[in-house]
Amino acid sequence: MLPSSKSISNRALVINALAGNAELPQNVSDCDDTRVMINWLSNRPETVDIGAAGTAMRFSSALLAVTEGTHVITGTERMKNRPIGILVEALRMLGAEVEYVEKEGFPPLKITGNTDLAGGEISLPGNVSSQYISALLMIGPSLKNGLRLVLTDIIVSRPYINMTLSIMREFGAQAEWESDSTIVVKPQPYQKKPYFVESDWSAASYWYEMIALAPNQDAEVTLPGLFAESLQGDSHGAELFEKLGVSTIHAGNDVVLKKNGKCVDCLEYDFVEMPDLAQTFVVTCCMLGVPFHFTGLQSLKIKETDRIEALKAELAKLGFIIEDRNDSELIYTMQNSSNDAKCATNEVAIDTYEDHRMAMAFAPASLKIGNIHINNPEVVSKSYPNYWNDLKSVGFSL
Repeated sequence: MLPSSKSISNRALVINALAGNAELPQNVSDCDDTRVMINWLSNRPETVDIGAAGTAMRFSSALLAVTEGTHVITGTERMKNRPIGILVEALRMLGAEVEYVEKEGFPPLKITGNTDLAGGEISLPGNVSSQYISALLMIGPSLKNGLRLVLTDIIVSRPYINMTLSIMREFGAQAEWESDSTIVVKPQPYQKKPYFVESDWSAASYWYEMIALAPNQDAEVTLPGLFAESLQGDSHGAELFEKLGVSTIHAGNDVVLKKNGKCVDCLEYDFVEMPDLAQTFVVTCCMLGVPFHFTGLQSLKIKETDRIEALKAELAKLGFIIEDRNDSELIYTMQNSSNDAKCATNEVAIDTYEDHRMAMAFAPASLKIGNIHINNPEVVSKSYPNYWNDLKSVGFSL
C-alpha cells in the first residue's frame, strides 16, 4: 500500500486549519512530516518542534504568522541550518512579526501571530523552493487585502504551485495566475469541507525503479490510489520511466507497471518541475548503464541534505563517477566508472544523510548488484514509513 501524498496532505492540513475545520482531511499521510503537523495543530504548544520536516517548517511558519498567540518554531540541528530568510522577509513585508531566535536567516523563529495582517503585493524569486511560495499563497485568503505575489526569474517547481492553488480553490478560495509570473489571491475566507488525499506519486517512483531494474522481463506491480488526473507534478515521472523500459497502465485509480522491453541509449531531462525524483532517476540510470545529463537541480542543494553531493559520494562508493556543474546539473558519461559495482557493496554501505529519498532510491539497486547496505534505514519514516515492509511483501530479503 503506497503512502498518501505528503505534499497534498500538508497543504490540506494547513488550509483545513485556516478554514476552522476541527476534522482532519481523509486519508492523510502517516509520515513524519504530516504527523508533526497534526501534532501541533491538535495540541497548539507554545514551542512547535517540527523535527526534520522542511515542508512543515515552511508551511507552519506562515500559518503561525496568521494564528493568534506567540510561538517558537524549531527543529533538528539540520533544520536549524536550512535557510528560511526568504520566507521570513516575505512574511515581514506582509506585516508579520517574526524574529530569529539563534542565527540570522535560519530557524528557530519566534512568531507573534496576527489574525488581521494587511497583506498586499510582494515579489519573490521564482527560483526558490516552491514551498516558500505555497506557504505564502495558502495564507493569502486570511490577509485583509489578500495577496498579489509577483515571481521574478525562472519559476521552478511550477506543478507544486499549481497543486497548492488547486487545493485552495477546492476549499473555496479565489486564487489564480494573473499572468505567467503573477498570482492573485482574493481576501475570501476558506470554507469547511471534507477532503480526500490521493496516494503519493513520489513514493511510486521507487516501484517504477524496481520494475526497471528487475531481471525478470515479465515483472509487474499494481499501485493503488494513484489518480490519472493527479495534482502531483511527480506523476509525470511515469512518462520519463517509459524511456527506461517501464510502461504505465491506468485501471481506475490504480496503475499497473510493466516492462516494455525498451530503453534509451542516453537520457537528458530538466528536473525543475519534479526535483524530488532526481535521486530515483540518477540511481536507475547508473544501474542500467544509461549515460545522462540532468538539469534543473538547483533546489537539491537545500533539501534534507545537499543531494547533489550526497549522490556523488555514495555512487562513487559503488564505482560510478558523477560530475556536477553550476550547482544544478548532474552528468554521467560512464567514463572513469567501474563495471564492478557489486564488489563495492561488500566493503561499503550507503549513507543516507538523514534523507529518506537516499535510502529509498538506493535500495532497489540490489536488483542489479545482488545486495546493498543502507545505513540508518529508519529515515524512510519521513515520507514512506512502511517502505521496508512493502519491499519484504514482494520478496526482498532485509
